[in-house]
Amino acid sequence: MFNLQEELKKLPDQPGVYLMHDKQDTIIYIGKAISLTKRVHQYFQASHNEGIKKAQMVKQIARFEYIVTDSELEALVLECNLIKEHRPKYNTMLRDDKTYPYIKVTLGEEFPRVLFSRQMKKDKSRYFGPYTSAGAVKDSIDLINKLYGLRTCSRNLPRDTGKDRPCLNYHIKQCAAPCQAYISKEEYGERVESAVRFLNGEYLPVMKELEEKMLAASEEMEFEKAAEYRDLLNSVKQIAQKQKITHADGEDKDVIGVAKDGEDAVVQVFFIRNGKLIGREHFYMKMAVEDSRNQILNVFLKQYYAGTPFIPKMIMLPYPIEEAEVLEEWLGNKRGQKVHIRIPQKGMKEKLVELAVKNARLILSQDKEKIKREEGRTIGAMKEISNLLELPQVVRVEAYDISNISGFQSVGSMVVYEKGKPCRSDYRKFRLKTVSGPDDYASMHEVLTRRFEHGKKEREELKEKGIEEVYGGFTRFPDLIMMDGGRGQVNIALKVLEELHLDIPVCGMVKDDNHRTRGLYFNNVEIPIDKTSEGFRLITRIQDEAHRFAIEYHRSLRSKGQVHSVLDEIPGIGPSRRKALMIRYASLDAIRAASIEELADTPSMNMQAAESVYRYFHETGNML
Repeated sequence: MFNLQEELKKLPDQPGVYLMHDKQDTIIYIGKAISLTKRVHQYFQASHNEGIKKAQMVKQIARFEYIVTDSELEALVLECNLIKEHRPKYNTMLRDDKTYPYIKVTLGEEFPRVLFSRQMKKDKSRYFGPYTSAGAVKDSIDLINKLYGLRTCSRNLPRDTGKDRPCLNYHIKQCAAPCQAYISKEEYGERVESAVRFLNGEYLPVMKELEEKMLAASEEMEFEKAAEYRDLLNSVKQIAQKQKITHADGEDKDVIGVAKDGEDAVVQVFFIRNGKLIGREHFYMKMAVEDSRNQILNVFLKQYYAGTPFIPKMIMLPYPIEEAEVLEEWLGNKRGQKVHIRIPQKGMKEKLVELAVKNARLILSQDKEKIKREEGRTIGAMKEISNLLELPQVVRVEAYDISNISGFQSVGSMVVYEKGKPCRSDYRKFRLKTVSGPDDYASMHEVLTRRFEHGKKEREELKEKGIEEVYGGFTRFPDLIMMDGGRGQVNIALKVLEELHLDIPVCGMVKDDNHRTRGLYFNNVEIPIDKTSEGFRLITRIQDEAHRFAIEYHRSLRSKGQVHSVLDEIPGIGPSRRKALMIRYASLDAIRAASIEELADTPSMNMQAAESVYRYFHETGNML
């Protein structure tokens, strides 16, 4: 048993990382400290106040562990890695976990290629980026390959030279075909050097060359070729215009701004490479109301640069941060060169930081409106449904559907929506065990019984362990059950709940003759719904999702060859004959009622197989 007071006494006065666990033994917070004993003790002192979020976290701590390091820098690195691995609930988290695209020139190859890459490795290749748009990177690579006729194949050259015919790119004049030795290594190398200069921003020679070729083709009346050169020239001009010069020093910098509004925060990053602004990206942060902008920046730097392969020479911030020196040391070690964190006070650099902050505010303002609209589609729609059914509160909804093909291999689906959004981790699939034939009511009775019996059993096991709080899965019961159908399906659900002594509201999602959602069946009354309302749209989404989930499960079983019916137990009936019988007859009852002659007349069947099927259903006493 973990004794908090005893374990607090054992904490060393050394730097390290501490991990807080809840009673489920889930890591809920990770932090670093110069002195573990001083920092961890603070959480459990009544006079210490770190805000509401930390106070809630402390109440849930069941135990803690710690890892001692030799320095604060080592603790910082370890903290970053552990947070990225475990993503604890109470750490301020960077929501995005993106990898940015690079343009990779494989200079380690004798005939280099220009490739798309998500990682920057320590190899002999040259990397350009990172860029914020994968589409723009791919367009740029296509353009470079067209301009310089570089190969895109993965052949091992010169080993494989002449082994195969040249590819289509050679015939459409987009590759010089080094695979056939149609171009020398030296001439090909010059083209690669030109491509590297282009990627470094030397556009004027390329533009001049393309313009000359365009004019020459036009004079020779080769208008299609002239139009191709014109299009390439326009592409180069567009790329050149996007590379806005920001500073003449040609350095790599990240310019970072932050905006905060209550619990919402956005961090904006401008990427400056070789003195040019190549793009920007924004990131959302989960945080507490009391977190300051300085704290947000501190957390962002650690989490973002722990996951990106490229570290710029300079990082410019709008506000000073507490751990600047330690972060500079850590980032410098990752880069292999000195990294500077600066807070500009004047000139172009200050204006760039102000621009980043302004953009962060703009994104935050725009997205708050988007969030309001999203809440209308989700939480607001759920509230509309609860008001329509006169229920006090509906947060969690479970919807059910049955899928089969004429009774063959019936399956059930359970989809879950919480606060108007799908909770896919709680979705469940059921393969029917006790029902044969196309009996949707009996199938639904089995699915619901298994679901809630399982849930009751899990709840009892948790109570025996002294755990009262229910988190999800089968242990969490819904505020509302939604059935795909009307009175019949609702009555089946109510019967199961009565048998299990559960009191949960049940409604049916009724469809019209055109199989479109029409209304809700609740308390023996069909309730019409405004078809323009968000509540109606949510009901339609839930119904469609339950149907989709059941159909996909059924389809996956069929595609994997897992569908098994009583036909598989009949000697002489393999997959082909079983499929033929399923196509011709509507159900197993229909197969059982058929004569030997009718069965033999089925495609793929013969008289011997027909007699085998007939005997199985009539002579051996096998019933459906």
